[in-house]
Amino acid sequence: MYRPNLSSFFAPLLIALAFATLAAQTPAEERQLTGLMSRVSVRRDARAVPYISAASDRDAYFVQGYVTASDRLWQMDLMRRVARGETAEIFGRVTLDEDKRWRRFNFAKIAEETLPHLSPELRSALDSYASGVNAYLSTLDDSSLPIEFKILQYKPRSWTATDTIVIGKILADALSTTWRNDLMRDSLQRLPADKLADVTNEVTPHDLVLFGADGPAGVKRAGATPTVTDDLILAAEIDETIRARSLERVGLYAEELAASNNWVISGKRTADGKPILANDPHLQPSAPGIWYLVHLTTPTMRVAGVTFPGVPGVVLGHNDFIAWGATNVGPDVQDLYSETFNSEGKYRTAFGWADPVRRREEIRLRTNPLKPDTTVEQFEVVETRNGPITIEQSDRRYALRWTALDPKNVDFEAFFRLNRARNWGEFKNALKTYGGATQNFVYADTKGNIGWYAAGRIPLRRTGDGALPYDGSTGVGDWVGFIPFEELPNLYNPASGLIVTANQRIVGTSYRYTQMNRDAAPPWRARRIYDSLNSRSRITMDDVREVLHDVHNIPLVMLSKEIIRLNAAAENTLSEFRSWDGRMSAESKAALLVNEIRNCAATKIAEDNKPLPAYVVRERLLHWVIGEQATRWLPKQFGSYAELLKTCDTESRASLADQKRLGPDESKWAWGSLTQSRFPHPLASVPFIGTQFATPVVPIDGSGQTPNVASYVSMRLIASPGNWDATRHVIPLGQSGDPRSPHFKDQFEAWRTGTAMIFPFSDTAVSKAAVKTMVFRP
Repeated sequence: MYRPNLSSFFAPLLIALAFATLAAQTPAEERQLTGLMSRVSVRRDARAVPYISAASDRDAYFVQGYVTASDRLWQMDLMRRVARGETAEIFGRVTLDEDKRWRRFNFAKIAEETLPHLSPELRSALDSYASGVNAYLSTLDDSSLPIEFKILQYKPRSWTATDTIVIGKILADALSTTWRNDLMRDSLQRLPADKLADVTNEVTPHDLVLFGADGPAGVKRAGATPTVTDDLILAAEIDETIRARSLERVGLYAEELAASNNWVISGKRTADGKPILANDPHLQPSAPGIWYLVHLTTPTMRVAGVTFPGVPGVVLGHNDFIAWGATNVGPDVQDLYSETFNSEGKYRTAFGWADPVRRREEIRLRTNPLKPDTTVEQFEVVETRNGPITIEQSDRRYALRWTALDPKNVDFEAFFRLNRARNWGEFKNALKTYGGATQNFVYADTKGNIGWYAAGRIPLRRTGDGALPYDGSTGVGDWVGFIPFEELPNLYNPASGLIVTANQRIVGTSYRYTQMNRDAAPPWRARRIYDSLNSRSRITMDDVREVLHDVHNIPLVMLSKEIIRLNAAAENTLSEFRSWDGRMSAESKAALLVNEIRNCAATKIAEDNKPLPAYVVRERLLHWVIGEQATRWLPKQFGSYAELLKTCDTESRASLADQKRLGPDESKWAWGSLTQSRFPHPLASVPFIGTQFATPVVPIDGSGQTPNVASYVSMRLIASPGNWDATRHVIPLGQSGDPRSPHFKDQFEAWRTGTAMIFPFSDTAVSKAAVKTMVFRP
């Protein structure tokens, strides 16, 4: 049962005042809306952000569904089609393999099975939101449909509560897919023991560990007999290509799970004595963007922030009392099981041979891109007690077990409760219900408290920690529970007054559950953010803005210094490095050169240590093997690291000079020549019609190892509890998904430059910001 917050007593008065202020503005437009219980006002500011005031939660979610659909209907439809495996019906054979991949997970059925596990309040919210979406759909005809429906010649079907649930499953796939790493780790058992120890060692001198401590030598995992073959690795890579293509289409691909920064600063370290919270999730850039700004006022809540189109309420933001943000943790919540089948089609278990579940899927496939006519293609999905067969090659088949396949793991219950939470206790109680991809949730409140909790369902295995595939014919890899919520890493008002997460390893090697962050991102962003903030006193929102836009690259600075020390490049390259400020600025030539050399060196080391992937060398090893001159990692064709780096300098320059890249004119060589703002719409590449979806393509600062990761910054939030009307919140493009709208890309320059985009919160501030008002009546 949810208790109304302290503002609930005054909510009816505030809502009445909101209507009273309309007389002082441009006359409100009124519209009747079947399904409402009472009138609802929607004020829009200069960015077209909707501020929805309603006398009940039901009406607020109803109208939120209505206005979100009016801005982002096709995006909503595309996301549910992706998760349900229904994109070939509109795109044809080009997405058929993507649909087959999603159908293996059977998310459509899992969403139906999830409904009974929702609280009555959340179920009501989903149903109300769906009714609002459908109320908007009822206003459309052939001439008023969003342009994408006209181009693709189809009409959207009604929205349902399960459509919202399946959107959560796309997020789970984007932020918790690690099974390919199990295969990779298995294949790496072929490496010599000393190299395997290097690869599996989690500890670096740059780590920012928040919970627990490290032992003196870090983790050295024992080797095992490799069972995974190269053809299975190739099959996994093909699957990853299909997965990436699908997630990129909806702006939810997070490469290597490295997705986001957030932090909270205690008031004792800020200029005005109030805490500050910042959050910038990193996801695949797309048009429209994945986030939608919204403000909701009802008798039980006043909340503002961003949500996903298709999801009611606010996912990241603040209410009257607390602010919260999230970054991905990336623990191991997926396991692979090698399954043994006999000639009769049965599979072996610890209890004998068993019949798998065989499910026949039918996919509607468009045969002509110019016509909506479809045919049906069938394929079979096989499921064992461990999950669906996800990867197979020759006679090898692997089943997947994953927290997202359990209908009891609810993705959005926690956010429904966070919208109404008033303190640390209620914040934690909300997170106890969280069943989505594990997140670092940061917290700040109006009483000056700050905190952090790593929340999610992280499985415990009968044996091991899921690092390698299990033999499905035994029970050794069975899941026997989850890490207890009380034992998940967390902090509350730490003495340092500063908590920073950026997908880094958050727990020390003393933490008993090694599966927590085995696949964590390198420490570079977290370290840079922490050092930048920790060196400041009397921190302001402008200071936080500077850190969000910081493009200093720690590992590339280290590499450039080593190249200078070793005299390991041509003089013109060395000269660039000597004068480089270490920033991945769009105009920097040095940034371009050192990044090319880094990629080259990592590739050559990986080629000498197959099957080790180049990205593992680049992200996990290169920063120290060159500095320490580790002879065991020097490729055998080189006599020294200086020789390796000189060769890479020569090859990198030759590659850049190629006409297919930047060409021989070095005056045009700059980081921004390769790193540009790109927000592709799914139809942007279609001849003749795609140009209408164009978005700005300009050189841009940032890289994957800097706090500012360029186009991958999907939104930026800076909030100071108790100073809510100063909240800064911006998305890369705009609120509208309609390329003809002035709000399709009107936030781009503010997002790119860091110009403050204020998101007002109080009724007075909202009234001043409002430029248009719509009143919906029953």
